[in-house]
Amino acid sequence: MDIQIQWFPGHMAKARRQVQDALKLVDVAFELLDARIPVSSGNPMIGEILGNKPRLIILNKSDLADPNMTKKWIKKLERPGVKAIAMDTIKGEGLKEVPKAAAALAAEQMAKLAAKGRRPRAIRCMVLGIPNVGKSSFINRLVGRKATKTGDLPGVTKGQQWIRTAGALDLLDTPGILWPKFEDPEVGFKLAITGAIKEQVFDIYDVSIKLLQWLVENNPEKIKERYKLTDLTPELPTLLKDIGARRGLLIAGGEVDTFKAAHLVLKEFRDGILGRYTLDLP
Repeated sequence: MDIQIQWFPGHMAKARRQVQDALKLVDVAFELLDARIPVSSGNPMIGEILGNKPRLIILNKSDLADPNMTKKWIKKLERPGVKAIAMDTIKGEGLKEVPKAAAALAAEQMAKLAAKGRRPRAIRCMVLGIPNVGKSSFINRLVGRKATKTGDLPGVTKGQQWIRTAGALDLLDTPGILWPKFEDPEVGFKLAITGAIKEQVFDIYDVSIKLLQWLVENNPEKIKERYKLTDLTPELPTLLKDIGARRGLLIAGGEVDTFKAAHLVLKEFRDGILGRYTLDLP
């Protein structure tokens, strides 16, 4: 099943220009990716915009991803001028690695400034990523206080702001950037199920049916265990109804509320209740 999703609010074109303008002010770019979908959650434009700027790739939400796959992704993503770390911004795991990695990436730039007789200053870092990848939570963790407005809805961060951390880092927050076209329908699907796209712009029922298909193919026992089903019918709409019936998601007349059932499956996948998965393979 192909799911076509297009979403490019006008403010995102403006955001790209803001990033390009601010890039000359920073020493290191922090790019946040969703550890479950490191390719699909990466904006192809960011590579073009950053050029040779030192980059720290942060695989966020690593607590929801397959840990072995995350290790493989870190190896694949690292190259000269690019470091990668896994992080869980909710628990703060991986946080201590950030200042160390930033210092290593900015060492050459800091040495140049020292050679010119400039006084030592904080390393200036720009935080980039698509909406809802956890940028605001990441900044709040790094700063140690509620520095930015956070929320579960994509696109909460509308403007740019500099934030001083307790360590030797200055952070420049940027609006989330998505690209104008998802060339691959699978990318749209993965962004939808992980929560990067507003639910108003895709059909929750269609997406949950496709997600169920993926889960049945990859971990059918988890579906049986979670929803107390002895058998999984190959008819996915019926399977969704079975799940809804098990959870008592009924409307008048005893019919299953398929919208609520679809929403349940989507939420439990996003929360990691149905297992830890990496959908993009290295």
